[in-house]
Amino acid sequence: MPRLTSLALLAVAALLSGGAIAQTRPDLVSRDRLRVCAAPADLPFSNRAKQGFENKIAEIVADELKLPLHYYWMPQGPGFVRATLGEDMCDLIIGYAADADIVDHSNPYYASTYVLVSRAGSGLDKVESLDDPRLAEVKLGVIAATPPADHLLRLGLVAKARTYALLVDRRYASPAEEALHDLETGVIDAAILWGPIGGYFAKKSETPLSVAPLKSATRPALAFRIAFGLRRNELEWKHQLNDVLRKRKADIENVLHDYGVPLVPIEAAALAPAQDQGEEDRRKDDRRKERDNE
Repeated sequence: MPRLTSLALLAVAALLSGGAIAQTRPDLVSRDRLRVCAAPADLPFSNRAKQGFENKIAEIVADELKLPLHYYWMPQGPGFVRATLGEDMCDLIIGYAADADIVDHSNPYYASTYVLVSRAGSGLDKVESLDDPRLAEVKLGVIAATPPADHLLRLGLVAKARTYALLVDRRYASPAEEALHDLETGVIDAAILWGPIGGYFAKKSETPLSVAPLKSATRPALAFRIAFGLRRNELEWKHQLNDVLRKRKADIENVLHDYGVPLVPIEAAALAPAQDQGEEDRRKDDRRKERDNE
């Protein structure tokens, strides 16, 4: 859940003030080590044992910059950005939605989408859209307050679906793993999960599972671009990180592949809020023209 390292989690993070930050690389960015903000128990993204794919990507960045890697650990949730980047505890968040406006971000380095995870051979492995009529006949699992939940509401499928909590402390609970356990035991027929999460845990399951990437022609978007998150106006730092992404693109893609992250073309993953605002502006213009013509 584009995690936002879920999309919904990052959306509720506190706003970060950048008014006192200079236009060139400031002293806030450490020059002698790579300081990364990360969650201590948030696989497949990160954990203290450094087993997540964002841990591996952080190691690639540190290697390219020739700096030792240092973590500041804090669970994801409201206040994460303010208490990490905002308090100068670190200089980089490895995975952040590129359309989120509470931080600045690098160029996107991958895009993924929500997926439908089902038991292999169930007949749901070819489903590409939540509008597929086959889904009206099955029991779905969905993480509450994520974009797919809005689609299920639109389709009248929420009442029949089983929902799992979004805002949890991952040190003690894992909604995605709960959903997949219910899928394996037949409590639900399919689970709708953020791609990196669904792909990772499905790959680890002892029950053969199918992971089908989902598309949507209507809002909210299901595919999102993921970038590095950093403080606003640290322009030299941003350019340096973009250089790393360009030079180590193949290495980063290998990590994503190893962790089962379903990838979609970056250009196909829309920046949903910007699109929504553009559509709303067009509607306002149309209404103004209608009034002018009356």
